[in-house]
Amino acid sequence: MVYFRVARSDDGRWAAQALGMGEMDGEDDGITMSAPPAEVPPEGEGHATGNFERWANTDFPMQVFIRGYRDETLDEMLRAEARGSAEFFKGCVKCKIADPLFRCARQSCIGPGMYCEKCIVEQHRQLPTHMIEKLNGEFFRALPQNKLAVEALLQLGHVPELLSNNDGLAAPADRRRAFRAIVRQYRMMTMLKRGGRGHADSGVGGTGQGELVLDCRMCPQPKKNLPEGWSKIDWDRMDEDQRYKCYLLLAEDANFKLINCNVSSEERDPVVDDGAGYFCNRADYAAHIRKHVDGEEMSSWRAFCNMDFIFSSAVLNFALLWLVLSYDIACQFSKNIWTRMEGLPEKYHLQIDRLNVRWIVPNFHLPPHKKGCHSVFSFHWLWGAGCTHGETVKQNWEFLNGAAAATKLMGLGARLTMLEGLLGFHNWRRLVSHRLILKRRMAEAIKEGRAHKTSFDAFHAGLSAALPEAVEEWKMWVEDWEKNRHVENEKNSPYEYTEAATTLKDVRLKLATEEYNHTGDGTKLEREETPSTFLAMGLGIEEAVEISSEGRQLAVDIKAIGPNPTTSQRLEIIKRRTQLRGRIKAFRKQQKTYMPKVRRYLTASQRLVWDRDDKEPEATRLFMPSDLPNAGARVKACAAGLDSVEARLQTGEAGEALDGLRAGLRTRALTRGQGILCQINLKIHGSKLRYRYARQALLKLKGHGAWEEEFKVLTEDDVRALNERALTEEEKASRECLRMAGEVPEEGGIAVLGDVVSGETHRHLSWIWYAVSKKEGEDERLHEALRVEWCKAYSRSRRWREELVLVEEEMRRTIEYGDWARRRWLTWATARTVLLGKSEVMSAEVAEGVRAYALEQADREQRTNEELRVQWGPIRARGGQYLRGESLQGQPEIVVEVDRESMRWAEALAYEREEVENDMYQ
Repeated sequence: MVYFRVARSDDGRWAAQALGMGEMDGEDDGITMSAPPAEVPPEGEGHATGNFERWANTDFPMQVFIRGYRDETLDEMLRAEARGSAEFFKGCVKCKIADPLFRCARQSCIGPGMYCEKCIVEQHRQLPTHMIEKLNGEFFRALPQNKLAVEALLQLGHVPELLSNNDGLAAPADRRRAFRAIVRQYRMMTMLKRGGRGHADSGVGGTGQGELVLDCRMCPQPKKNLPEGWSKIDWDRMDEDQRYKCYLLLAEDANFKLINCNVSSEERDPVVDDGAGYFCNRADYAAHIRKHVDGEEMSSWRAFCNMDFIFSSAVLNFALLWLVLSYDIACQFSKNIWTRMEGLPEKYHLQIDRLNVRWIVPNFHLPPHKKGCHSVFSFHWLWGAGCTHGETVKQNWEFLNGAAAATKLMGLGARLTMLEGLLGFHNWRRLVSHRLILKRRMAEAIKEGRAHKTSFDAFHAGLSAALPEAVEEWKMWVEDWEKNRHVENEKNSPYEYTEAATTLKDVRLKLATEEYNHTGDGTKLEREETPSTFLAMGLGIEEAVEISSEGRQLAVDIKAIGPNPTTSQRLEIIKRRTQLRGRIKAFRKQQKTYMPKVRRYLTASQRLVWDRDDKEPEATRLFMPSDLPNAGARVKACAAGLDSVEARLQTGEAGEALDGLRAGLRTRALTRGQGILCQINLKIHGSKLRYRYARQALLKLKGHGAWEEEFKVLTEDDVRALNERALTEEEKASRECLRMAGEVPEEGGIAVLGDVVSGETHRHLSWIWYAVSKKEGEDERLHEALRVEWCKAYSRSRRWREELVLVEEEMRRTIEYGDWARRRWLTWATARTVLLGKSEVMSAEVAEGVRAYALEQADREQRTNEELRVQWGPIRARGGQYLRGESLQGQPEIVVEVDRESMRWAEALAYEREEVENDMYQ
């Protein structure tokens, strides 16, 4: 390999010197040039002045390369795609036989020559890992070779430097700095070559915005994979299944781990092909950000200025009819978006009807949002979204985070070049992996679509027979809401209950109001305390009382501390016990008024507890009306109506406990810190016991009845979050061992992360997530619960059908894009006529390389599409039968085989649909 260095003498003339790898410090043997190959940066601090010699390729190697050699380098890379210079292919390098057909792909082991079959085998007898290529008349195609793990040599530590200089006496020259520049140059030129810039007369300088990016072939691309005249179709008259096919689904997110330090400068480390790859145009971006640097603006909604520019750059010059954008904070980002858009340069303005943009929050990030966001910004209730979850963009960070440490201290240009290469590689692996993923998604959509449709049809038939008018009203409500969800956000959602659950505070307020009204109509209260305040005091104390050998609050805290508390912990326990003992004495005093004969009607075992000392007040039993053996005992031992007051309070207590249980489970799903998790599990445990005690009290006070539809029995399997599955028998036994050992185990199920068992995505949620709101009258409450469940089932059934339609369309677009790409490469094979950056006609060798590379890519596109048609044909036919309403009974089963080795990248690069944390229905 030859390096060039350029120097400027005192008279302003330029000289270039060719240097070998070991001649960096040799004597000058320059070749005078009439003008510099490129303008280099001005002299900087630290350089000699006066009679000096500036080695530009040493001080600014990337600038010299970028401004003077890229077009030529790209031509040379394309020339190497064919046979190269004539002296290389006239005959076999070794035996001189004419018209040789073979060469080594690396072209570095035995030189860039052509060999006959016999000689190439002989030359590589000791190099079995090299790839051999054969000329097929137009381009080279790799031949299969035995694969040996040569990497093991490096893993054992036998690196080349130690093999050649193990004693350190003859250290070879360090070429790492030069090699780093070569690596950057190679990455740049590879992107340009694969982007087709070597097949256009305009060359590198004609590269447009985003032109070097690998397109997503499944997304709608005008003139590439959409039918002719697609933008002129009357979408309002088109069938529903056809309209949402042209949705462009985008996801936006920020990776805070890929931060970089303020290292070097753009002058010394320039950004190459600004905006042509995966990063937006830096010059325009910096100019826009400078408008929003003052503190006042950054503290307001204008703080989205950076994300606005990135979002607009992503859809620049893209023909849009409908756009669906998911973002963790889309509910805030969408506010004033069109006002902020006016502050962008005009070319970055979105060319789309504002009513055709949908703002969505990804499924996993939606539950922590306030309730008003749950329906409006959910993928689950978005018409045409299928089973999209919006979280895939975050999968990129798992791949890119590995480069965070490596790129943090890089200069601007080097960092962007490296990330561009990684992003291109990542995109390519995505394209390859989707060949398998789309097939699996279609198989799943057919299976789940049938199951959900069958389930919904049965549910719908039963309700239609009993409530035909209501069902029709619900259907119209869902369809109208889907059309106007982003226009009328304040409109009631059919998926939500119209009234909030009644809490203990609500009941206490109502009882206090009633008691106040009694004093106004002439009823005199005998004392300041009322029945509701007396019973509310008891419920408050019960929070610290041990019930059925399971602790609540103080008892739980004592158990969590363990048998060997510290001095400060003992002091805290004593303080809390003293406070609790005082509250119990105040309660006993009032109990003599409202339950004067309570001890007489207790059972023998209850009397023993009553008479026990209060050394451990957390173990005290208060004996509320619900603790008495039967209704007769309550009538004789309690003041009139006291049991009904407690029933109302316990109802509010149960509803509030369920709210706390759900809140704790939701919080735990988003928490990873072990210390915080322990506290959350204690709260979940307390809410579980609080609910069970309240329900037990209601059962004693009311007996069995309609109220049990709302407050069901809470088993251990029911205490699980939305993204958790039920425990197996082994896991239950493990947690029981923890309880027996005196520890407080984690409450709930097992969070489903990564690989899961078949069918786990569509498990039944715990009934606690379907709690019915309290309403006056049993029929109204049941009516609303049925309405919410019917609307959710109706939407789920439609989403699975949409998923099948979208997967079929993505398969069609992928194949159509491949056909278009093949035609493009065939056109490029003969489109170029001159050398890049010059007006000279291409040499025969360069023209052959340009043609060979284009035909190779066209051949690859053709073979890929042939393979996809074979792989996808049967499953697409089965999907078409289902969409047309044809019966699938009696049809032969289609088995979608999963080759683990082939699926390695598919599993690593795409969220599997079985990941239930991203498949939550609110």
